[in-house]
Amino acid sequence: MAALLTSLILLAYVGGTAAYLAYVFVQREGLSRGGAGCLAAGWLAHTGELLRRYLTLGHLPMATPGEALFFFSWTLTAVFLVLTWRFPIRILGALVAPLAALMAAALWLLPSRPGTISPLLSGFWLHLHVLLALLGTAALTLAGLGGVLYLLQERQLKQKKFGFFYRRLPSLTQLDRLNHWCLTLGFPLLTLGIITGSLYAQLTLGRFFNWDPKEILTLIAWLIYTILLHERLTVGWRGRRAAWLAVGGLGVMVLAFVGASLWFSGYHSFGSFRTP
Repeated sequence: MAALLTSLILLAYVGGTAAYLAYVFVQREGLSRGGAGCLAAGWLAHTGELLRRYLTLGHLPMATPGEALFFFSWTLTAVFLVLTWRFPIRILGALVAPLAALMAAALWLLPSRPGTISPLLSGFWLHLHVLLALLGTAALTLAGLGGVLYLLQERQLKQKKFGFFYRRLPSLTQLDRLNHWCLTLGFPLLTLGIITGSLYAQLTLGRFFNWDPKEILTLIAWLIYTILLHERLTVGWRGRRAAWLAVGGLGVMVLAFVGASLWFSGYHSFGSFRTP
């Protein structure tokens, strides 16, 4: 059963990748619908596999880099599927689908460290913290990817190079609306994720903030998004500046999610999740 589910997940995400990449070239709407359908089918299988792992292991499947990326692939796909219903920017699927497939495949590609699972991976507050933080990060990731597309389209317009990508990218207005929607969804979720994480740290470690590298980097990213949201709502920031801040925030979030978990020591690092 486990092998069947994991095979279906990867097959569906790879199928979605193929459909969305084909859409980029031939611009047939049926291909984008097929890509979304593949991702939806893969997400359902993904949900089943995460539930199976949780019930089998008895803890949140986040103890290894592969499990963490597998989990984030699930949240990214979920937010993207909601996004395609609200903002049908189909070319974004050509970025999200291969990213989801690659992160899902990390479960098998990245080795796990033997040892006993730390009790830090259990508890209601931790589960809530992880879910909220990853959903917020997924929405803000889409804002960053949309920012990349915005900057690419703006550059083509300024240089008057109306080539391959110009005809396939959405308008600057659509991409800016995508940035705003993802920010207004992702920022509150990330904020709640930080708050619940602080509560869990107080309960387990006795302090709300422990100067862990991941905490510091996440706080920096949160401040970037705070500035972006404040300026959009009060000053009316739009377009290029908003896109650059969204891309910058994404860069810090990637460093927090990957770098602080793999390269830096701290209780968020994967080495701390297992004991010999």
